[in-house]
Amino acid sequence: GRFSVIHMEELLERLLEECRSYTRLGKLADYIPELSKADINDFGVYLVNSDGKEFYAGDFDKKFTIQSIIKPLLLLMALMDNTTEYVRQYIGVEATGKPFNAIDYSEQLILKEHINPMVNIGAIEMCSMIHGETYEERFDRLLAFTRKLAGNPEIDVDEAVYLSEKRTGNKNRALAYLLKSSGIIDDDVEEILDIYFRACSIRVTCKDLANIGFVLANHGRGKKTGEVLFSGRHARFVNAILTTCGMYDGSGDFAIKVGLPAKSGVGGGIMAVSPTRMGIGIYSPGLDKKGNSLAGIQMLEQLSETLYLSMF
Repeated sequence: GRFSVIHMEELLERLLEECRSYTRLGKLADYIPELSKADINDFGVYLVNSDGKEFYAGDFDKKFTIQSIIKPLLLLMALMDNTTEYVRQYIGVEATGKPFNAIDYSEQLILKEHINPMVNIGAIEMCSMIHGETYEERFDRLLAFTRKLAGNPEIDVDEAVYLSEKRTGNKNRALAYLLKSSGIIDDDVEEILDIYFRACSIRVTCKDLANIGFVLANHGRGKKTGEVLFSGRHARFVNAILTTCGMYDGSGDFAIKVGLPAKSGVGGGIMAVSPTRMGIGIYSPGLDKKGNSLAGIQMLEQLSETLYLSMF
């Protein structure tokens, strides 16, 4: 049912306490050395309702890097800068059934069926579809877009994480060269990777993620009356892909338990979209084996059940 403001704040506080024990069961991402410096006890949640009301609890203003949660934004920009038809010529929309950083493509050439915008190889390809005179301009446009959706002009890049990604991101480098050798991208590989590593290192809070989720839930419309940030058609495209592929290879299980379009990142963030109802941002850096925030998923399961959020 409809919750009053007091109830909502109380509910979030209660759920945070109930799920807190899960924070320590997760494991910090360590393959990017800088990410292992996060505090495993951090846990925050932020909701933005369709009427613009905001509710929050815990460490909702802690900053962390966006990581894979940038992927839906890369996809949105690729759709906006090109056409849906163009983007679909180059990427598939089916779940790959492979981990996000899979590289075991047996064929000589990669087929678009293997490439999904929510796995690394697809996201790297999206970076090559963003328009700009220079590579710097492409990234600046992405950053400006992120700030606009989050309603936060202060959002910036965590330089330490960016350099750590650049230093250790050899698997992503291999994926990018695979795209290049298959003739799928004709950009300078290191420049495209630079956009990707920077994009993953954008620093956000639960509040930022909830605001981005709100725009997706609101079919591309911002909080200000009449403000259109992207088309409803693109919102549907992205929400659909998040439902099938947003939680890595745990997406099917998540659809059953939570039933919302969502995207996780190895920085510990989860952005969830409750279409027409709310945007949700959660942060807890302890991850499960699939790379999803463990306490975050617990929190979303409880929220979904209590507020009847599942689309199914």
